Amino acid sequence: MKKIITLCLVALFSLGLANAQEPQKNEKKTVTTEFVTDIDCAGCAKKVNNTIPYEKGVKDVKVDVDTKIVTVTYDPAKTNDDALVKAFTKIKIKATPKK
Repeated sequence: MKKIITLCLVALFSLGLANAQEPQKNEKKTVTTEFVTDIDCAGCAKKVNNTIPYEKGVKDVKVDVDTKIVTVTYDPAKTNDDALVKAFTKIKIKATPKK
């Protein structure tokens, strides 16, 4: 009886482990791009934080005023670097993707 229970537990554990390693079909891939910008104050950072996160596909935005770097995480199926550069241009901020 102990062998049967142990065998069932091992089989259950194996199925769970195999299922956890497979990538989920509904998981969305994201891309993170750093943009070199011409921001120089907290007001510019606020303008970025009030605009860029609402662009289609954008998941996260981090602004570093000291280094003038804006890091944007987005869904590549919904937007791309060129569209984000245009979004920066709309708020009068120059931005270029960092290589």
